[in-house]
Amino acid sequence: MAGLMRTGTSRAAARRAADLGQRTEFLAFSLAGELYAVKIAFIAEILKPPPITAVPRAPHNVIGVVSVRGRLVTIIDLRRRLKLPESPTDRRTRILLTGLEHGESIGLLVDEVMQVYRLAESEIEPAHVLGGDQPAHIGGIGRPEGALIILLDLGPILAE
Repeated sequence: MAGLMRTGTSRAAARRAADLGQRTEFLAFSLAGELYAVKIAFIAEILKPPPITAVPRAPHNVIGVVSVRGRLVTIIDLRRRLKLPESPTDRRTRILLTGLEHGESIGLLVDEVMQVYRLAESEIEPAHVLGGDQPAHIGGIGRPEGALIILLDLGPILAE
């Protein structure tokens, strides 16, 4: 009997998933108490922050460089880049290592990595639902299961 209930439940979940359409995976993280996410396809690795070496005369968003397996990686403080209030790093702080198409890697400092969301197209709304002029780095709003996630477009963020 329990096997029948599980099979029926899994069929209903599969039917609901099929109704929602194709899904895209997003890695969710927190910044200044808000939930943000980027497409997981652009994230190569998640790191605990190693010692960061400051770079003189670097832009305000760039907090320095780190060595990752012998390669220098520029670290951008995503709070600074998005003009959010700054905060000291703690044990939950992580660096999202992006994999760019021309081989260069950029690290994004975030407060805490949360989870991966698989969002259907029907769960993603355009950024203009927030009202007003939206910055180019906001790609949309995800609404999985009652949550609200700001979906970021890494192109404009890394364009500097």
